[in-house]
Amino acid sequence: MSASLRVPAAPPPLDSPGAATALLEAYRPGTDRFLATPRHTLLGSGATALVPHDSRPLPLRVRETLDSARRAGDPAPVVVGSVPFAPDGAAALAVPETVRWATALREDPLIALHGSDAGQGDAWQIREVPAAEEYSAAVAAAVERMRAGEFDKVVLARTLELTSSRDLDLPAMLGRLARRDPDGYTFAVPSGPGRTLVGASPELLVSRRGNRLVANPLAGSAQRSGDLAEDVRRAAALLDSPKDLHEHAVVVDAIREALAPFCVSLDVPERPTLVRTAAMWHLSTTLTGELRDPSSTALDLASALHPTPAVCGTPTDVARQVIAESEPFDRGAYTGMVGWQNADGDGDWVVTIRCAEAEGRTLRLFAGAGVVAESSPAAETAETAAKFRTFLSAVGAAL
Repeated sequence: MSASLRVPAAPPPLDSPGAATALLEAYRPGTDRFLATPRHTLLGSGATALVPHDSRPLPLRVRETLDSARRAGDPAPVVVGSVPFAPDGAAALAVPETVRWATALREDPLIALHGSDAGQGDAWQIREVPAAEEYSAAVAAAVERMRAGEFDKVVLARTLELTSSRDLDLPAMLGRLARRDPDGYTFAVPSGPGRTLVGASPELLVSRRGNRLVANPLAGSAQRSGDLAEDVRRAAALLDSPKDLHEHAVVVDAIREALAPFCVSLDVPERPTLVRTAAMWHLSTTLTGELRDPSSTALDLASALHPTPAVCGTPTDVARQVIAESEPFDRGAYTGMVGWQNADGDGDWVVTIRCAEAEGRTLRLFAGAGVVAESSPAAETAETAAKFRTFLSAVGAAL
């Protein structure tokens, strides 16, 4: 055997310590698709089929792609990838050539080991699009229109364009994101030619296992504090904030209305609870239901929900138009969904937030805030800055 050839070590058993982190460390950009959830860790390599982009409904195209893969001899095909925010945008979904599964990262004791230092040696050029002042003005204009009765809510976003002095180390970024929030949804998937979508979302759009579904909308946020007493105070204030509770209720009501036709039963808690990431507190409600029709797939459910008022606004059509008028960039995959589905219709779809798109030596980071009539432009601008921290910490940059 040639000395230049490397024989890879056998992967550890799926439930052994180190199995999940082994998949995380095995990720390679361009060919791999990585997704870690609170239930499991997935690494897909290569692609035997791409989901086509045409006028047919996306769930139908995914179902036919999976059925074709199964007929071709794949006993357990899975589609993995991302779906954009725009309804007419092209999804980046593929059936990997190989798929490896492991337990959740949060259950792997090795995830607690210290990873590589963030962005050591990097020199970043940062450009705000739009500038904070322009974003604040757009929020103020939206608030004025809402107070005039034109619409109820809109989610406005802004971006940071980070350009590095050297090639991006996406595996290292992914590892730092995973270790920062191992309880969340960490992902890295190709999003287009030469582009990679990477992030750590806290929000499950919908999960389907057999005839059971779970949805976990987040809306209403507060920045974490490094001081324990202040952090607790902020969490308690969020749970008692009329503005944030109203914003959250709008989202939960919309999800209840969208899921009800699919369900024989749907449980919706009366009040939200709190979930936390390293940077933010969020109001959270977990809805659970039993499917009326077992043929309804995870992507059928996700498509009925997308976009929720948590990432778009309400009414949806008006909010989309306000977003198009207010944001000087194309969202692309941001506030779309990322996830997986198998040929039986089971799967997880996650809201694509706390993310960046990498291309060449440039990262484009995204962050948004829900704007309602009671919103403060300064507060919403500060919220986006806080949300940027998730990714900025992974690359060693500061706003």
